[in-house]
Amino acid sequence: MNTKSIKQFLLAGMVSCGMVAGLTACSDWNDHYESAADGGAASGTLWEQMKSNPQLSDFCDVLEQTKVYRMHKKTPVSYKDILSGGQAFTVLAPVNGTFNKDSLLQLVQTVIGDSAVEKGFVKNHITRSLASLTPTSTRLLMLNQKHLWMENGKVDEVPISVANTRTSNGIFHVLEHGLQYKHNLYELFCDYPSLSVIGDNLRHFNEDVFDPDASVSNGVIDGVPIYVDSVVYERNRLLDAIGYLNAEDSTYLVVAPTKEGWNEAYNEASKYFQFDETIDKRDSLQQYYTMRALMDDAIFNMTDQKSTHDSLISVPYIHTSKTFEKGKKVYHVFNNPFEPGGIMYGSTPLQCSNGILYVTEKWPFAPTDTYFKDLYVEGEDTYLILDYKKCSYSNRTAIGDSISNNKYLRITPLKATDNWEITFQVNNTLSGSYDVYAILLPKTVYDPNETKLRPCKFKANINYVNEKGKTATFACVNESDGKTEFKSDPLHVDTVLLARGFQFPACNYAQSNTNYSIKIQCSILTSQQAQYSRDMLLDCIYLRPRTSKSEEQ
Repeated sequence: MNTKSIKQFLLAGMVSCGMVAGLTACSDWNDHYESAADGGAASGTLWEQMKSNPQLSDFCDVLEQTKVYRMHKKTPVSYKDILSGGQAFTVLAPVNGTFNKDSLLQLVQTVIGDSAVEKGFVKNHITRSLASLTPTSTRLLMLNQKHLWMENGKVDEVPISVANTRTSNGIFHVLEHGLQYKHNLYELFCDYPSLSVIGDNLRHFNEDVFDPDASVSNGVIDGVPIYVDSVVYERNRLLDAIGYLNAEDSTYLVVAPTKEGWNEAYNEASKYFQFDETIDKRDSLQQYYTMRALMDDAIFNMTDQKSTHDSLISVPYIHTSKTFEKGKKVYHVFNNPFEPGGIMYGSTPLQCSNGILYVTEKWPFAPTDTYFKDLYVEGEDTYLILDYKKCSYSNRTAIGDSISNNKYLRITPLKATDNWEITFQVNNTLSGSYDVYAILLPKTVYDPNETKLRPCKFKANINYVNEKGKTATFACVNESDGKTEFKSDPLHVDTVLLARGFQFPACNYAQSNTNYSIKIQCSILTSQQAQYSRDMLLDCIYLRPRTSKSEEQ
C-alpha cells in the first residue's frame, strides 16, 4: 500500500475506532489519553468547556450540526458527540465573528456541503495530538491531514489568545480568528474554477479499494466473507502512477494551463491514442493515456531537483509495456524553465499545502518533447525478432559516436545465394505520422580490413493494424526512384528512409501487439551477386515523429 493509501486507511481506521461505531469503544485510547491530559484531573470535556465559553458559541454551533462522514456516507454522529467522548484531541477554537458561521450552517444542510464543512473547516481545527503551547515549535497533523505549525504563540500565523486549556479529554486553544484551509495540488485542480476541467478528469480515476485485512470479519456465510466493519481507502489510479498530488507529506512543482489551453492540448493529444475497435475498453484507454501524456511531464517532485531554475526533471515513470525502454525509468529534462521559452515562463504561481502550481494559458510543451517521442528498434534487441528466414544473426559490439548503444546486429545468409528476411516487432506506436528509417553500418565496422565493400539491396514492409482491427501491410517505396528497393551505402553509416510520414491509423501504445512490425528482405538477383552483398549490419530501425511543425522543416 502506498503512502497516500496508508494515510487514508489510517484516517478511516481512526474514524471507525469509536468516532462512529460507538463512542465508548477503543478503551486503549481512553486510558492513554486520560493520563496524558493532565492525568485526568481537569474537569469537563472539550465540548463542555468550549460550550461554556461565550466567545466560542459560533464555533460550537457549527460543531454540533456537522456530521462525521465515513466512507463517503454521513453518519448520525456530530462533532459535539466526538468532543464529548472518551477520545482525546487538541482543538483550535476560533472566536465568534471571525468566520462566516451562517454560511457554514447553511452548507451543512446539504450532503456535499456538510462533507465540505467537515473537511475544510471542522477537521482543519482539530488534531489527535495533545499539543500544548510551549517555547518550542510543534508540528500538528490535523484531522483533514493538513500540517500546521504551532510556534511563537501562534498556529499557522494565527495568534492564540488563550492557550493550554485542559479538559478531561484533551486541550483547546482559543484563536483570534479561524485557520485558513490550504488546498493541496489535487484539491486546487478540483476547486479552482479555471482549472476544474483538469480536476474533473483527475477525479474520473478515483476509486474506493476495500481492504479485507484491515476490516473486521464476522465469519463466512455460504462461502462469502461477512464484515461488520469494512475498511475502504480511496486511491487515484492516475496519480498513483505519476505523483501523489493529494498527499500532504510530498512536495511538487506542477505546471498546467487554464481551461481553454487544456482543452486544446487534450483534443490534440487524444488523437494520438486512438486504439482499434477490437481493443477492450479502448475509450477508457484513450482517456487514461491522454491524461498521462499531458500530466507525466507536468509534475516535478522536489526531491528529484538539484536547481529548479537551471532545469526540472520530470517524475520518473515506467510505461506499462515491458519492452518500452527495456523497462527502465524514463526522465525528461526541461532546461531554464523560468526563462523565456521555458515551460514555466510567464506563469502564475499558486501556493498549495504540498507545493506550487504554475498556471499558464497554454499547455507549455510540444508533443515531441513529451509523449510523441522517437521510437527505436535496436538491432541487438533480438527479443523483438518475430520471424527470420534463410539467415543467421548475431549481436556485435563496436564503439562509435554514430553507433546506437555501441551495439548492432549482423545478419548473414545461410547460403551465399539466399535472399533472407527478418521481421522486428515495433512497440508503442501512436496513431500519428512517422518517418521510418533503417540505420545501417558499413562492413568495416565488423572487419576494418574488408576491401570488397558492396551495398546491400533490400525491400521493407511496414505491418500494422487499421481502425477496424484488420492487419495491413505497406510496401515501402524508395523516394529517389519510386521503386520498392533500397541500396545501402557500403562506405558510411547510412540512414535509409523507408517511408516518409507513414500514418498509423490506430495506436499500439502499451499493447505489445505483434501485428505491428517491420520486415526487411534481401532482394538480390543471382545475376547481381558480384554487384551487391547479402550481409547487413543493422544498427536500428528508427521511427521519427512528424508533426505539422516538423513537416514544414
